[in-house]
Amino acid sequence: MISRSTILVTYAGKMGGTKGIAAAVDAELSSAGLAVTLLDAADVESVDRFDAVVLGSALYLGRWRPDAMKVLKLLAGRNTELGHIPLWLFQSGPCGDGARTQQVPSPTKVRRYAERLGAAPPITFGGRLDPTLATGFIAKKMATGELAGDFRDFDLIRKWAQRIATDISSPAQTAHL
Repeated sequence: MISRSTILVTYAGKMGGTKGIAAAVDAELSSAGLAVTLLDAADVESVDRFDAVVLGSALYLGRWRPDAMKVLKLLAGRNTELGHIPLWLFQSGPCGDGARTQQVPSPTKVRRYAERLGAAPPITFGGRLDPTLATGFIAKKMATGELAGDFRDFDLIRKWAQRIATDISSPAQTAHL
């Protein structure tokens, strides 16, 4: 039954850091034998064919990317019509000292959607700020000094994805897929 379920892993970001997290989640879920579709949130037009969703967004100035918010709205519409589907949320962004352990509050809108959709609040992963990819005045300014670098903890990301795979494979969850 699980092998016929389709899990959407989708992300929204600007410079590839969030995409890298989503790719790691995809790899873990796929290695657990789950059928996974990895898509940029900008390419998600519908969530109707998916049995579960993992959605991530980069945080910019305390906000999620518009394409990630679009996917949350699609999920809210689908859940109204077809009932809740399992949903896991993550956000990336903190850079510098303590980025790997820093828990940044998710935006109010995201918390409201999570509650409405029966999902836990987003987990926060450290971000990546590559000076060679930074565009715009603020990003270029931030990409100097102690904020520059890759602060993603892939061991933590993989462990989180393994818990998702376990949750999806549990008999209670399988009954809903």
